Amino acid sequence: MDVGPVEYVVIAFPGNRFRGEIAPELRNLVASGTVRILDLTFIKKEADGSVAYMELDALDPTESSVFDDIDGEISGLFSDQDLSLIAEELPPDSSAAVLLWEDTWAAGITGAIRRAGGELLAHERIPAEAVEHAFEDAA
Repeated sequence: MDVGPVEYVVIAFPGNRFRGEIAPELRNLVASGTVRILDLTFIKKEADGSVAYMELDALDPTESSVFDDIDGEISGLFSDQDLSLIAEELPPDSSAAVLLWEDTWAAGITGAIRRAGGELLAHERIPAEAVEHAFEDAA
């Protein structure tokens, strides 16, 4: 079975409240086969600096219900050390969603490259803002 590249993102939310606006778009990506969710963990950092880590099933039902329709195995792949390092960078009185996904759209080309004896020499993510600025400058 070919596996696509795996990526993680950390999305911070000030005020320690995740409202779930990203869930419908995430659901669309999963339903279309673009990505497969491998892990989703939440970090809450209180104003006093104390930190709590929560898997999806440990969230308050009103917070977790936005993910009810997202298919996939969402399991604890992030280690305590991973989460601790992320929490250190998180400002007090904020929260973060830590998301690990497979780019399933790229699984076929990844396997084809491997079978052809090719090897990936570079892979960089260019921030959307940089691309937007480049398009504006070119116009």
